Formats: sequence, structure tokens, C-alpha cells
Amino acid sequence: MSQTQLIQYLSRLHIVKNQPKYLRNNLFRNYASNAKQKTASSVYRTMNIFDRKSKALQRERSAQRDDYHLAEYIKEEVGWRTADRVFDIKRTFKNAVELGACRGYVSRHFLPDSVEKVTLCDTSQTHLDKAIVGDGVQFEKRIMDEENIDFPDNSVDLVVSSLVLHWVNDLPGCFDNVMRCLKPDGVFMACVFGGDTLMELRQALQLAEGERSGGVAPHISPFTHVRDVGGLLTASGFTLQTVDVDSITVWYPSLWEVMRDVRALGESNAAHNRPLRLQKDVQFAAAAIYDDMYGKDMPDRGMRGVPATYQIINFLGWKPDPSQPKPMERGSGQLSLKDLHRIDEIVQDTKKVPLTEEDMK
Repeated sequence: MSQTQLIQYLSRLHIVKNQPKYLRNNLFRNYASNAKQKTASSVYRTMNIFDRKSKALQRERSAQRDDYHLAEYIKEEVGWRTADRVFDIKRTFKNAVELGACRGYVSRHFLPDSVEKVTLCDTSQTHLDKAIVGDGVQFEKRIMDEENIDFPDNSVDLVVSSLVLHWVNDLPGCFDNVMRCLKPDGVFMACVFGGDTLMELRQALQLAEGERSGGVAPHISPFTHVRDVGGLLTASGFTLQTVDVDSITVWYPSLWEVMRDVRALGESNAAHNRPLRLQKDVQFAAAAIYDDMYGKDMPDRGMRGVPATYQIINFLGWKPDPSQPKPMERGSGQLSLKDLHRIDEIVQDTKKVPLTEEDMK
């Protein structure tokens, strides 16, 4: 642009100096239209921790075991708890998706008045063939990786997942895909194993291997932390978030039964840096340390046992919609925290609020 053209352009801008709003919109229109929407993938970095092919093989191998049903008690319990949280939402979801459905641990509890149709997605065809769905609920089964969710935009009312997403490398991308496929005011409800899961087994193995081998290897995979889940929900744009933690303690005869059931569930370590094997002397040493540190006599059962802790992180988020409740404006409160010492006096001035038909349901 020549100097003469630049002066002419600036003179035209000077003409509209009394219309700053128009000028500002005119100058920054292209910038605003090209601005990218904030997503979890733009805030968090994807980490390639797990071998997804090995994890798919572990799931398929466990699905083909004849004694699989003897080890699925944790997934059955957590699946029921997740379904119970769905029932707390007084709404009928027309189109739901269960990610990593396995044998339908959440969908098997659905009722037609809560969910009309559910799509079960998993990487194991054997698990899907054996999956159970609640009576009267329409269903569809699809082979799908949790890292590559393939549903049309704004097509799903509810996405649930139980104890699967802790094996996903691209968690930010997974959360963004869930947000994309949900309809406005749709719900994302899931749970994952937390960082304190199998902490007793982890400590016993570390102490035993440090004593026998002079070093420590990651025999148990890393798990998600509560702060990470909350940050991902916020970065993905979910509103009305809820994150809470449960802890389930299961007693076993010894370390050997803990490792057997974890392997039977397909929850063996799948990290890229996992060691190929665990030496026998380290296993025996870990079993002795496990029993010495955490073992307990149970006279009522006539046996001695060791505990295994499973930490469950439950979280929920809603896709934004204008119909959702919004926080009150700053300064609109009628009471101050300074009056907290007068709470007994304040609550005496009660008011009666009539109940509606919706409240009576």
C-alpha cells in the first residue's frame, strides 16, 4: 500500500470517529470470525502412555475366559451406581451411548421410562455379544474405540461410561468429542479408577522389587487424579459439573488373588514402559510384605485376608443450553457472611413456598 493510499484510508476512518462501535466491529470482524473455540485439546497436551493395541487384546482375552464372571464384581457394583445416578435425573433420554460398555454394566439397569434407546460401544466383540440390556430398552451394539468416537454432531442425549476412560491416551480429545456429539442440555456421566486404586499392591511391589532388584519398575499403570478430571470438564465447556470420589475396599486371601482378578478383568498394565515380566522371587517377597503391612485376621470367617482399595472418581457435566439455571449476579445476595453468627435468628423468619406438580413427583 502506497503512502497516498494509506492517507486516504485513514481519512475515511476519521469520518466515522463518532461511531466507535461501528468502527470497532468493522475492524475486528474478521478476527472474531476466525477465532477458534476453546477446547480441552487446546489446553491439555495428549500423552501417549498406554499401548491401545495391547489393551484391546487384554480385553478380548479376558472376555473369552470361562471364569470371567467370578471377577466382574467391581464392574457390576460401579455400573449399578452409575445407572442409579442416571435415574436421579428426572428425564427420559431418547438416545444414549455407553462408551466401553463391556458387558453392559450400566445399560443392563436402564428402564424404558429413563432411556428409550442405548448404543453399546466397545473394542471387544465378544464382550458386546454377551452384553445385557434392560428389558424394554431398544439397543444397538457397535465396535468403537473410546479415542475415536464417531457419532454425528448434536445427536446424543446421554453419554455414560464406567471404568474404561482411564486407559485413554487422548482424554482431552475424548471429552471434546463427547461435547460435540451431545445435544444442547445433554449429559456426560462417567467414572474412572482414581490414583489410589490398588495402592496396597503398588507399595508391596515397589518395596519387594527395591529389595530384590535394587530398583523399581511400573508394574501398575498410572491412574487419573480428581484435579485432572475437573480441569478437563471445564476446558471442554461442560457446565453444572459434579466430581466426587468413592472408595471400595475388597478383602482377598492374599496378593495372588488380587493379581488374578485384576488380570481376569483385562485391567493388567498396558503402559508402554511396563516390564515384560515380574520375577518369581519378587512376587513371593511382595506377597509377604503385603500380608505383613495390611493383613488382618478375621475370626468370624476363620481366615486371614488382605485389603485392596479401588478408588472411583465419578463426574458429570452438561452441555450448555439457554434453559439451564444460571448463577445470580454479583451483589444480588440479601444476606452477608458477616451475619453467619445470627443464623438462628435469620432462619426463624421462614417463608412457605407452594409445591408444584413437578415437585411432587
